[in-house]
Amino acid sequence: MATLRDLRLSQVSCCRTLGRMTAPHTIAVLGLGRMGAAIATRLADHDWDVVGWTRSGRSAGALQATGDPRDAVAKADLVLLALFDGRACREVLDHVHGALRAGAVVLNISTIAPAEAAGLARWLGPSYVHAPVLGSVPAVAGGDLRILAAADQGAFDRARPVLEALGTVRRVEDAATAAALKLVANHSLAGAVLALRDSLRQADALELPRAQVLDVLELGQLGGLVARKRAFLSGEPATAAAQFTIGALAKDMALLAAASNTPLRGAADLAGAPDADIALAATVPAVDEAVLEPLRAYIRGHATGDPAHFRDAFLPSAHIEGIRDGAFVSWALEEYCALFHGRPAPDEPARSRRIDAIDVHGTVATASMTLWHGADTFTDIFLLVHVDGGWRIANKAYHRR
Repeated sequence: MATLRDLRLSQVSCCRTLGRMTAPHTIAVLGLGRMGAAIATRLADHDWDVVGWTRSGRSAGALQATGDPRDAVAKADLVLLALFDGRACREVLDHVHGALRAGAVVLNISTIAPAEAAGLARWLGPSYVHAPVLGSVPAVAGGDLRILAAADQGAFDRARPVLEALGTVRRVEDAATAAALKLVANHSLAGAVLALRDSLRQADALELPRAQVLDVLELGQLGGLVARKRAFLSGEPATAAAQFTIGALAKDMALLAAASNTPLRGAADLAGAPDADIALAATVPAVDEAVLEPLRAYIRGHATGDPAHFRDAFLPSAHIEGIRDGAFVSWALEEYCALFHGRPAPDEPARSRRIDAIDVHGTVATASMTLWHGADTFTDIFLLVHVDGGWRIANKAYHRR
């Protein structure tokens, strides 16, 4: 008669057998960049047979690599894509599709557009798992990724052991939703980088020591980002390898803007070398003083009432436009200058002005300013151009409230 211990051992053996039947034995990782190499290494460390491929021909340490991705997928029960964008995913899958084994699962962790993810899901059908990840290389090494997985139940069950070796899995309804959620999550990261950049710029303007500023920022809402990226933020030459690059994050923000058809600042504001870590986008200095000079001349014009300052600030062809007494007005520069008579307003000591934002794009820039003039508050929007070796205001539009 079987003992209770025998029954328990039999149950364990049965569970292990079922696990071997559903879990993949061999995994092909296509794309051995920072994330792909880290993922391939972790899966190999968990005793899967892993074969890798990358366009550059670079391999990840001792990982088995092949020069032809078709050789890799021909051996694999699961094919994991860790590629830069949707175009790369489609090109690689076009190349290897004929070599996929019957029943093989395609697991795509790449960050791509929602429409691209939906297209791949329609093409590959129930064997496709779209599973973009939140986290970078250190999270891979610790099995701490957060994974957004969309798949039919059968494909998800087969991919689940691999996903759970990498992190925590959250199921979502379809591939397009998973892709969109990943882009939104990365937008919050871009926002944090830009908020950190603005804080560091203000601290620099106040001549505060960078180390002291970082110490205090670690105590606040940006603390996690500052702590993780301190090596890049300290102002010393970066020695650590980039984990997530400015170019990759800018690409994701462009995908989000296109998918949502809604403008967002992050896509344009992430300045810096594309291959640099995202933290270095937070260390980009404030705009050159030369861009601010016409705006400061404009402020001097209001403060003194002297129209000569406006002529210094604006191009001769400039127009100033807005709603005045309920009607649209469009003044040429000299018409605008005629409104000023060479003396300050009687209440000038109580008036104030502030440059709110400025964005430079090569030889053009946009800027906004708030002016508190007695009972009226003005919002001025400027278009500036770099011409004849300096910056001038080409046009201004305003709102009065």
